[in-house]
Amino acid sequence: MKSGFVSVIGRPNVGKSTLINSIIGKKIAITSDKPQTTRNIIQGIYTKDDTQIIFVDTPGIHKPNHKLGKYLNRQTYDNIEGVDVILFLVAANEKLGPGDKFILEKLKEIDTPVILVINKIDKLTHEEILKKILEYKDLYDFKEIVPISGLKKKNVDELLKTLRNYLTDNVMYYGENEITNRSLEFMMSEIIREKVFLLTHEEVPHSVTCTIDIVETAKTSMTIHASIIVDRDSLKRIIIGSKGSMIKNIGTKARIDLEELLEKKVYLDLRVKTIKKWRDKEEYLQEFGYDDFE
Repeated sequence: MKSGFVSVIGRPNVGKSTLINSIIGKKIAITSDKPQTTRNIIQGIYTKDDTQIIFVDTPGIHKPNHKLGKYLNRQTYDNIEGVDVILFLVAANEKLGPGDKFILEKLKEIDTPVILVINKIDKLTHEEILKKILEYKDLYDFKEIVPISGLKKKNVDELLKTLRNYLTDNVMYYGENEITNRSLEFMMSEIIREKVFLLTHEEVPHSVTCTIDIVETAKTSMTIHASIIVDRDSLKRIIIGSKGSMIKNIGTKARIDLEELLEKKVYLDLRVKTIKKWRDKEEYLQEFGYDDFE
C-alpha cells in the first residue's frame, strides 16, 4: 500500500479543479472562468488497488490586491507544507507570465518535490507542447514534467503513476468509497455557486455564498431548499434577473449536476438573500455550518 498527500497549485484558471474532478470521477471542486472561485481547501481522495492519493486543491496563488486575496494566498501556502509532492499546474495555451514566476519564487523557499504539469495540451500541437516544456524546464528544478489534458483525461493515468513514486506512507487514511472530506451539503452548495458564476460572468463578485437550508429526502428524489447570499441588493437583482429568468436558469443548470452527484431526481428551490451587515452574515453562515472568507 502506498499513500500520501499531493498539493495542487497554480495561477487562477489553469484547470486545478477540473483535474481533481477528472481524477476522482465526480464533481467535487468548483470550476469557473472567474478567478478565485475555489475559496475552500477541497480534498479529493483517489483510491485504486494499493494506492491512495489525497489531493489538496488550493485557491490560485496570485499577487493579492484585497483582503480575500491575501487570505486565499495564506491558505495556499499553508497547504504546500507537509505534503509529499506538489503539482504545479500551468496552462499550455497561456504564455509564461509574472504570475508563474511569482509562484516559482515561492516554491524555491520549500524543499518539497515539485512536478510541473502542463495542462490543456489538447489545445496545442506536438511541437508546441515541446516548446512549452523547454520554456519552463530551466526555471526550476522540477522532479518531473508531465503534459496532460485534465478536461479530455489525456495522460492523466500517466500522471497518477508518476505521483505514486513520491508517496511516502503505507496506510489508508480514508475508506475505499470516500472521494472527499467535504460534506455532501458543501458539494451541493458549491455546484449552485458555480452556476451563479457561469451565468452572471463578471457581474457578480466571487464572494457570493450559497447555503443548503433544508433537504427533504424521498426514496427516489430529493427536494433541496437553498439560499444564495449576497451583500448588496443590486447583486440580488442581477441573480434573480428579469421576471426571475436568471435564477430559473441557475436552478436548471444546477439541478442537472446535482442529480448526477446524488443519483436521484432533484427538486431545487432557490432563493436570494441580502445580508448587508458582516456580523449578520457571519452569524447566518455559522448557523448553517459554513465559513465565509470575505
